[in-house]
Amino acid sequence: MAGEGGGRPLSLISVPLLDTYGRADLPRERVDPGPHMREDLYGNIEILVRWLHVFAGIVWIGHLYFFNFVNIPFQGTMDKDLKRKVNPQMMPRALWWFRWGAMITFLAGLALFTMIYMYTPGEGGGFGPSNNFTDPSGGIIGRGWWILMGMGFGTVMWFNVWFIIWPAQQKLIPWIRDGQSPPEMPALAKRAALASRVNTYFSGPMLFGMLGANHYNSFGWAGLIAVVLGLAAIWHSYGHSKKAGATI
Repeated sequence: MAGEGGGRPLSLISVPLLDTYGRADLPRERVDPGPHMREDLYGNIEILVRWLHVFAGIVWIGHLYFFNFVNIPFQGTMDKDLKRKVNPQMMPRALWWFRWGAMITFLAGLALFTMIYMYTPGEGGGFGPSNNFTDPSGGIIGRGWWILMGMGFGTVMWFNVWFIIWPAQQKLIPWIRDGQSPPEMPALAKRAALASRVNTYFSGPMLFGMLGANHYNSFGWAGLIAVVLGLAAIWHSYGHSKKAGATI
């Protein structure tokens, strides 16, 4: 449908902008947001899945940072008897939110990736790479590379939670509770701790990937810089965690 006078589409709205002197003489067109910002049933489902993905991600990564930046230094202040009282009560509760936050984040993320990048709604659409993922020639665009980077790190992190950290804790917590020290305990604890530390380091670049997909079109060197900055932020946080909050 055309607008009045000039036949311009209603989806293009002339918006006057003020220049340096306050004059409204710099008209600019606001472009229709496109299919990835729909306000129909599909768009409503997408925003609900996106909300669930972010909410669960906050729960997951929040507990990951608690374990690594708060709990590790705290554990060093407790003797063996106190650990037997505290950890069997605290860890199962924290690990429940931790692992299910990871699972929901992962599943909602897969659904969201399919809805935004692997499906085009509406007439003539269907499953397959969408315009949010590839250009007309079929090459992956910057937004696609960002989300692939974020998903790659996130998938490894999810795997570590469910197939390394949680199975190890299912054995370690009862051993600590019962005062047992089987020969395999140190190696199992070390493996779980390594997986948790890897997840913590991966979380920095992962978050850059998730944000870059929606807020930064270019990839290339920007992706490498994001990885370095993300790792550096986590490294600094580990160093600071040993003394953060030690005094009021």
